[in-house]
Amino acid sequence: MFKIVKQFLLALVCAAAPVGSLLASEMAPDTPLTLSGAVRLALASDDPYLLAPVARAAALGHTAVSDSQLEDPKIRFGFANWPTNSFSYTQEPMTQVQLGLSQSFPRGNTLPLKREKRKAEEQAERLLQGARRLDVVLETREAWLELRYTSHAASIVGASSLEVAELIGAVQSNFAVGKNKSQDLFRAEMEQGLLADRLIEIQRLADRARARLERRIGVAAKRRVAGNAPMKHPAALSLLIDILGSHPVMEAEQAKIIAASKDVAIAGERYKPSWAVNVGYGARGGDRADFASVGVSLDVPLFTKNRQDRKVAATKKTKHAIRLKRDAIKLDLRRKLQSSYADWVRLGERIQLYKAVVRTRAQDTNEASLLSYQSGTTNFSELIRSRLTALDTELTLLRLQTDRLKAQAMLLYFDTPLF
Repeated sequence: MFKIVKQFLLALVCAAAPVGSLLASEMAPDTPLTLSGAVRLALASDDPYLLAPVARAAALGHTAVSDSQLEDPKIRFGFANWPTNSFSYTQEPMTQVQLGLSQSFPRGNTLPLKREKRKAEEQAERLLQGARRLDVVLETREAWLELRYTSHAASIVGASSLEVAELIGAVQSNFAVGKNKSQDLFRAEMEQGLLADRLIEIQRLADRARARLERRIGVAAKRRVAGNAPMKHPAALSLLIDILGSHPVMEAEQAKIIAASKDVAIAGERYKPSWAVNVGYGARGGDRADFASVGVSLDVPLFTKNRQDRKVAATKKTKHAIRLKRDAIKLDLRRKLQSSYADWVRLGERIQLYKAVVRTRAQDTNEASLLSYQSGTTNFSELIRSRLTALDTELTLLRLQTDRLKAQAMLLYFDTPLF
């Protein structure tokens, strides 16, 4: 029952691309790019990565029909026993104008098995298309989250840079009246240069993330991202493991195993004879009776050791290889699921620690250092060091929050992909 509900929900998400006012609002250049909006745009795009399985599935649907049809009948027309001395139609009693029709029939149940095989391959492609949609959702979410990180990180570093600029002004004024040493001014200017370097690095990361996002949603990736990142809470690890077998990737591999099973069955039908019906009519001249003939021909598979036996063995090995591939994919998915869940849990613990202790203490230290510096009880190097620590703490916390959201996005890849 759960599997049916999951497939229904997946079908809702993998339905036709959103149209109308909703999609139009997502494309507005002055509208902030939300996480859900980016996902909708990605799924609505004409991405060849998404469309290729659909085209292959349609092709296999047509092939399923054509492969399950009988071969075209063959018509034979000829002249038999025609005298070469006179070329007369009535001279010899065996002279005939012959017309024949033959229809061949394949071995056993080969035709319905071929149809079932193509249908299984068609189903595998449709499931693959669902899996690719999940890939697109995951990549879009990760790129959007990285853009959000760089946007916030640039704001934090920019604010710190303004503070350092104000500090440089104060140091220059004090230096002019002999209250600061030259190395204090150099240290402040060096810190400003390092902050500028950080901004360049953040911009590099932003450009990379925007390029990834632009691959999925086009020019909409150039818009500013919204501040929040709402995603549903992932299910428990035990539940995600239980439903792993119904993931579209796994179901696509299972459909391939079914197609391979049909190949095994088709190979087994090769032990049965194929046969053909032949019907002929010979017209004779000179008021002689015409001839009619009916016959059946068939091939007899007597020597099967190096033909049929080998074919059956080959198809069984192929099916076994596909089954092993499915098992390996499931193990890889389970490992990725467990590691992502561990990241999500432990990163949450680190975030709580940073919020409760590390960031608070870093801010307190920075404020205390500023007061001590203003009162002359500490040196400029200690003030700069405390500012750097506070900045690094804020950036680390932001990085932890982004990485946890990425881990959450990965967990939703294994869950019902609603957003």
